[in-house]
Parts: sequence; structure tokens; C-alpha cells
Amino acid sequence: MPKKRSGGGLSPTQQAAKFLGVSVLAGAVMAGIALPAAGALGLAAKGSVKGFDEIPDNLKSPSLSQRTTILDNNGGQIATVYSRDRTIIDLKDMSPYMQKAIVAIEDSRYYEHGAVDLKGILRAVNQNAQNGGVAQGASTLTQQLVKNYFVEEAGDDPTKVAEATQQTLGRKIRELKYAIQLEEKLGKKKILENYLNITFFGEQAYGVEAAAHRYFSKPAKKLNLQESALLAGIVQSPSRYDPVNDEAEATKRRNTVLQRMAEVHDISQQEADAAKEKPLGLHVSKPKNGCITAVKGAGFFCDYVREVFLSDPVFGKTKEARAKVWNQGGLTIRTTLDPQAQRSAQASIKDHVNKSDDVATAATVVEPGTGKILAMGQSRPYGFGKHETQINLSVNKDMGGGAGYQPGSTFKPIVAAAAIEGGKSATQQYSSPYQMEYPSPISVCDGKSWVNTEGSDLSNENESEHGPYGMKEATAKSVNTYYVQLISDIGICPVTEMAAKLGADRADGRKMDQAPSIALGTQEMSPLTMANAYATFASRGMYCTPIAIDSISQKVGGAKKSLEVPKSTCSRAMSETTADTVSTLLKGVVEDGTGQQAGLGSRPSAGKTGTTDSRYAAWFVGYTPNMAGAVWVGDPTHKRRMVDITIGGVYRPKVYGGEVPGPIWRDMMTGALEGKPALDFNLVNIPDPEKHKGRDDGDNGDHNGNGNGNGNGNGDNGGRTDGGTDGGTTDGGNFPTPGFSLPDGFIQGQSNGGNGNNGGNGP
Repeated sequence: MPKKRSGGGLSPTQQAAKFLGVSVLAGAVMAGIALPAAGALGLAAKGSVKGFDEIPDNLKSPSLSQRTTILDNNGGQIATVYSRDRTIIDLKDMSPYMQKAIVAIEDSRYYEHGAVDLKGILRAVNQNAQNGGVAQGASTLTQQLVKNYFVEEAGDDPTKVAEATQQTLGRKIRELKYAIQLEEKLGKKKILENYLNITFFGEQAYGVEAAAHRYFSKPAKKLNLQESALLAGIVQSPSRYDPVNDEAEATKRRNTVLQRMAEVHDISQQEADAAKEKPLGLHVSKPKNGCITAVKGAGFFCDYVREVFLSDPVFGKTKEARAKVWNQGGLTIRTTLDPQAQRSAQASIKDHVNKSDDVATAATVVEPGTGKILAMGQSRPYGFGKHETQINLSVNKDMGGGAGYQPGSTFKPIVAAAAIEGGKSATQQYSSPYQMEYPSPISVCDGKSWVNTEGSDLSNENESEHGPYGMKEATAKSVNTYYVQLISDIGICPVTEMAAKLGADRADGRKMDQAPSIALGTQEMSPLTMANAYATFASRGMYCTPIAIDSISQKVGGAKKSLEVPKSTCSRAMSETTADTVSTLLKGVVEDGTGQQAGLGSRPSAGKTGTTDSRYAAWFVGYTPNMAGAVWVGDPTHKRRMVDITIGGVYRPKVYGGEVPGPIWRDMMTGALEGKPALDFNLVNIPDPEKHKGRDDGDNGDHNGNGNGNGNGNGDNGGRTDGGTDGGTTDGGNFPTPGFSLPDGFIQGQSNGGNGNNGGNGP
């Protein structure tokens, strides 16, 4: 028995014998002989190689992963995303030079032999024996295609990829049998087409079409002789022959392919020599993958679309099933994004807030009555660099966002809607003093009561603000004491129930706290949530769940099929009269109240300002009958108060909801609505009540109710609801000064710091 070389490994004779064993094995395979798990050749030990007949016959061509294209609602491209950058094309769309080049260098006898090239195997055995190593292989294009099938099925799992490429006789036997099947089933032309569509060409390009665009910025159909030779040469070792990083090595390899093409008479020697003298002629296109490549600032919307796909059961019963479809790609996703609205949103954001500012802004626009998201943008771009982020500040945490921001007085219209729907008149008056204790007890949803055990109080933002007030004036001036008296009168449960009907859920997924401070906007929410809630007022009481996808088609092989997509679910959240009454109240805010700087001129609009105490967040949420939008400004990490701050190059002693978010909303909506009809609201008559001392409901109530849990916040003011109930005060007058805060533990929330003011963990 021959000995091993002193350096280890098999001797040339042994290597030759082993390769010869493969050739014998190949012959046996072609003859259809069943091989034992371990045979006299010693090619398999301990059952590591199954008998030939035990290998399943049903090799299935994998559905090749391709790029997915995301479009706006006009069909314009937003971005392309992919697990594999691949575009499948027919053989007729591949340059004839490319077809000849790959055959010449990888399997020159391709059209002469069957699935296995015995002559090639013997040649390789002889060559390897002479060289003292395994310098030459003998796999046909068909065998390589089978191996690529295994690799494609392995996906990005490194363990499975290793198994698919391991140099074992077991894999070789399977490869041989499946190669025979493919030859019988597909024929030479289809095998060549599949091979050129599946193989890896380096630089993230899979398949010849992607490679042609990557290296030469042209389709594969237009590849010339030397370009085709370069791509064909890359296949053997994409890293070694990478023309982008090693031009000299790539040129040598290209010339080798050209010479081989001349030797097999695909081209003349004169043509080969002329092509060798030409430069590589690269015109490289950078990989354009992922939402970071999105146009019109739509990276975050693109990411939201991906989150919708991966989370909605309509695309698959499990997360794994949905991810498989997404990674397979080949999707054309037409979204609801309106390019006009998106451009306007991003332009307004850029005009008012710089990406390097201490604070950021996020804005979202939706269509009333459909739930379609028309625009979504923010001042800090989608990315990984300085002043960039991958956190979508417009959406809830489970959809790629943060844990939300206290909406302040933009929540008050929800309290008003709950009261009016429950029978309260919009002329309802309360004493609305400048300062007062929280009324107690107040009924909550569980049949118990919230009790002000600490004797805590609140105030309006200006001492000049004291009642009595009716709802119209209290809304225009954003009077805190009025809305706390209102919620104490109707109870907390109708408000939380109305919020649920409007989809106004907390951004972190927690339940709404049962505390009267919710009237002042202490529950963290996202801009998309608030915009869609206000869209319900615009659509006269019909709430529609937000949607981002209109349609999806998927290319599988050469065919296209349509996929089912999530539909908006619409339900009546309140009567038309209630919605119209709220619109009348909020129209007054932009005409005579705190939102005057957000007005749209002659176009009817309605909305509400909001500024949290300590000025960690400022909002404007508003709508026309056509569109509803929300704008938030603040520090996503909840550390920078908006006092003595420069935003968009403008110094501001204090930031107000009507002063910074309001103009952003105004400019955004003006551009988004350009060319759209200026529709009016269905207004109701709300008489101005005579001034008289209003009834102070709840001031002297029974203090014997039950508390609302124990706080354990981790913020600076731990134990407050959502990391701090300092939030929630609003814009009183045009430029108010926040004027109330609550003592530690008053709300007795169950937060871990949340994103509230004076503490919390930002996204």
C-alpha cells in the first residue's frame, strides 16, 4: 500500500486513484448501478455515502431569490431590496458572447457530453497526478448548477452552506444523480440559462443580468466580447478575480477566457488578440440595496413597508414563513405613498429643522376614509452615520419606531369626542380656574375610582386663563383645568374607549393608564397614530386602520402572480354629528387659537397644538377633509428640553406647538394639497355661552375611592406615569409658559421610565 507523503495528505498516486474512483463511480452512476453504502473501493466509510438508488429522484429547482422593487402610488420607484441581487432573464436576453464564454472556460465539451464528462474526468485525473495535487476539476455545468441549487436552498445559513459545498463523495454522488435528472428534464439550453441566472459573479451580484449592471451598467443582452469574457472568468473565484479590487488579476483571467474561446473556435485568434488589448472598460454601479437607497426621503416608509410584510399574517402564518417570502423576493410592491405629499413633507422638514439639530422632527400624512399613508418623513435621515438613524420616529415600537412621545394637548380632542358622543353639549361650561386640585374620585373602567390621595393640583399656563369657559373657547385656548373637569365629569373609561376606537394606542404597546392626566396627553404616542386618529374627525367619524400597501405581484420563474395584501378595516368610531362638532372646535384653534401659525389661508383646516411641560416635545396635528397630518418636534432620547435652543438655524427661547410644529405642518400640507379641491367641513353651530360662574364638577367629590397601582419608574422622576407626568401641558394663548407639574408618585403608573419628560429611555 502506498505511503503518505512526509508532508501529510495523499501521494499523487493516491490522489489519482481517488479521482479515478470518482470516474468509476461516475460510470457506475451513468449505468444506473446501485452502489452500496461502503464498497470495495473504500470511497465511503461508516455509511457516509448512501446507495445511489436511495437518493431521492425529485430534485426541485429552487425559486431563485430576486430583488424586490418598492413603488409609490404612481408607479415611481422608491427603493429596491433583496437578499440576493438577481434579476432572472431568458437565454435570448443574454449576449451570445456571454453564453460562449462561460461554456468555453467552464465546460468546453458541454454540448458533446451528457450530465457527466468522463473524458474530462480522466483528463483531470491525469493532470492532477502529474501536478501532485488537485489542480483541475471535472464538474460539468450541469453538476455546477446542481451544487448552486444546494447553495441557494441553504440561503444565508453558514452551516447549511458548508454542507452544500463540502468536498465529500456523498455530495458528489447526489450531484451526479441530480445532474443526470436535469439533463433529461431540461435540456442543454435551459440548463445554461438556469446556470447563468443562479451563479455568483461577486460584488453582491447573482446572475448575469445583475453582474452586467454591476460592472458595466448595461443589460446582459448588450455585453460585448471582452466584457463577456471578464464576467465568465470571475465565476471560478469571484474574490480572486474581482476587477474592482484587482484589475491586473482580472485582466489576466479575462485574457485566459478569450484564449480558450479561440482554442474551441468560438472566435478567431485575431479576435481574441484584439480583445486582449482592450481595457476592462468598467462602468461600475454601486449595489443599491435596502431602504437606505430610497428616494424622496422615503427610507423610513420603505422600512415600514418591510415591517408590515414581516408582521402581517396575510403574508404567511408564521414569522419564518413571511421572512422566507420576503427574502425570496421577486416582489413588486405598489404602496400608498403619494410622491407629491412625500416631497412636500421632506421639503418642509428640511426648511425648518436641520439634521444636526439637538432635536428632531417627524411627520406623517394619511388619507381620511381610507387609512392610506401618503407621506412619512423625518429630519434625521435613514442611515448609520452621524445625525442619522434607523429608528422610524413616526411609528410605534413594534413597527420599527421608538416608544413614542407625549402628545400633550393634541389628545384633548379625543376627550372632547368622548364627552360629546356621551351626550355632553359643546356649550358645556366649567369654572376652569387658573389652578385647582385634581377632582376626586373619578370613575375608571373597572368599576372602581381614581382618587387624588396626594391632594395634587394643576394649573393653566397663564394666570390670565380662568373661567368660566365653554368647550369652544377652552379648546381654542387649550385650557388644562377645563379638560380635567370635563374628564372628571364623564369618567376616564369613555375617554380610553374612544381612544381605542380611534387607534390611539400607546406606542410602546402598553395599555392606556386609568388616570385623569391622560386628558393632558401623558400617554406616549407616535405621529402616525395621532395623524390617523385625527383623520377620523376628517372622515366624519369613520376610523380606518392605516395601510401602506396597495398591491403586490411576485415573479416566480417566468410567471407573475398577485399576492393578497392587508386591507384597511373601517368602523364607525363616533357619530357624524360628534365628528363635525370636533371639527368645528378645532377649526377655531387655527383661526383664533393657539394654532394660528398653522393655518392654510383660504383652505379650511382644523387642528390642535400640544407642548409638554418641560418642553421635551411639541406637536401640531391637523387635517382638511382631504388629508390629515401630524408633526412632532423633540429630542428622541428625551434629554434636551426645547428652551434656549436653535432649531433650523433659528434661536428660540422656548418652543411652542403652534410656533415650530405648526409652520412645518402648514408648509407640508400646503404642498401636499396643491391642486386638490379645497373642501369644507360640515360645521355645526356652537353658540358662545354667556359668561357666568360655571359648575366646578368634581372639586368637592368623595375621596374614598381606590388608587391606581404602584409606580416603579426608572426615570428621573420615577413612579410617574410613563416616566414623568410633567408632560401634557399645552399651549395656552399664543406663547404660553408651562405652569404645572405633579409630585412624584401622583399618577402611580407602572412604567419603567418610558419616554416621558424628566426621565425615560428614548428609542
